[in-house]
Amino acid sequence: FLFVTTGEENLLAILKRRWWKYMILGIIDIEANYLVVKAYQYTTLTSVQLLDCFVIPVVILLSWFFLLVRYKAVHFIGIVVCILGMGCMAGADVLVGRQQGAGENKLIGDLLVLGGATLYGISNVCEEYIVRNLSRVEFLGMIGLFGSFFSGIQLAIMEHKELLKVPWDWQIGLLYVGFSACMFGLYSFMPVVIKKTSATAVNLSLLTADLYSLFCGLFLFHYKFSGLYLLSFFTILVGLVLYSSTSTYVAQDPRVYKQFRNPSGPVVDLPATGQLEPSVTYTSLGQETEEEPHVRVA
Repeated sequence: FLFVTTGEENLLAILKRRWWKYMILGIIDIEANYLVVKAYQYTTLTSVQLLDCFVIPVVILLSWFFLLVRYKAVHFIGIVVCILGMGCMAGADVLVGRQQGAGENKLIGDLLVLGGATLYGISNVCEEYIVRNLSRVEFLGMIGLFGSFFSGIQLAIMEHKELLKVPWDWQIGLLYVGFSACMFGLYSFMPVVIKKTSATAVNLSLLTADLYSLFCGLFLFHYKFSGLYLLSFFTILVGLVLYSSTSTYVAQDPRVYKQFRNPSGPVVDLPATGQLEPSVTYTSLGQETEEEPHVRVA
């Protein structure tokens, strides 16, 4: 689609204006995935689950300062309930002995998870800004272009020896195809969900992913089951309901966002005097139009 589009929104025009921004975002995104996956070699599954929750405060802080999202008390209550549910799931892993992992390099693995979670938060907030103000098609096209390029380079440099050790057969190939299909679905649907909700809501929802992996592990790896898993699942759902029960708001300073609210009209520079106080308006994120705004940032 990006290759056949004409005008200011074609591939070459987008690359000309914002290529370096998408290059940085692509590197951030692939490193986030790489660090978290690599952490499984060093630390326990329980540590990965708990420390991966660090992405939530990262997203909240970045959304507050850069997207100007404002939260209410019920949002913070919902977030705390979701994290408690995640802690309950980690406790269930300890009780059933599912917290296997290498203990000698646990610190390295924990640091990798924290680094990956931080990069995930940055990537998700950037994604929310792009899909709200530019286009999700542009985001998917650019992140796919630069992500594939730099991911291939990193694979060739850092993991080529490990790749040669893989005992290739149809089962291993099927697992890789299945993983690729799941990631394709995740990256295809996430921009849609982020635009309808927010990066924070998406990351809270992803806390339930560990329970779905448990259900698969019950059949594939014969994991032990505990009632705490169901308790944690419903606790996370309660937290999501609390968080979604009211809309977040965006505080907009007209001197900063004037060009976004009226992109077709002339931009009027407001006098920067001490007498002018920045007025703040609040707009519910739930009140969106069907058409995507075409805002171009140089």
